Amino acid sequence: MGSTERNNDEIEALYRQHGAALLLFASAISGDRGRAKDAVHQVFLKAIENRSVSQAINKKAYLFACVRNAVLNDAKVQDRNMPLDVGSVWFSPPARDYAGEQNLRRALGELSDDQREVTVLHVWGELTFSETADLLGVSPNTAASRYRYALAKLRGSMLAKENSCADSR
Repeated sequence: MGSTERNNDEIEALYRQHGAALLLFASAISGDRGRAKDAVHQVFLKAIENRSVSQAINKKAYLFACVRNAVLNDAKVQDRNMPLDVGSVWFSPPARDYAGEQNLRRALGELSDDQREVTVLHVWGELTFSETADLLGVSPNTAASRYRYALAKLRGSMLAKENSCADSR
């Protein structure tokens, strides 16, 4: 098997393994699923062309960084920032609790961009705080505290919504 075939096989395996989480991350920071798909596909096409992934020490973190950069570059080119559409489907829970899913989307949409990024990277991207910190250019303590504040806000928001639903019965 030639080096080109090995590279393509490695890229395909990485896409199958991390593609969904990368798409979720790109959707979370771009607010647009179509643009997120474009960014993820652009990253993998460049990886095939440049063979850059094979030199990365932490391939998953490298791909998240590339996707983040692709989304941010696209936003600069488009010269607009689109808010996260809390009504769009950007993750699929195993047991469909539509009310809970809608509540979680709303709560995630209310987080600051920094907190939402760290939360998505840590929970759905399964990156450590150290990997998240490297990706975002902050300290691991900052990443951890953004996550901690986000969880507190999510918890408060989710409980407030549950309590308001219980009171209306």
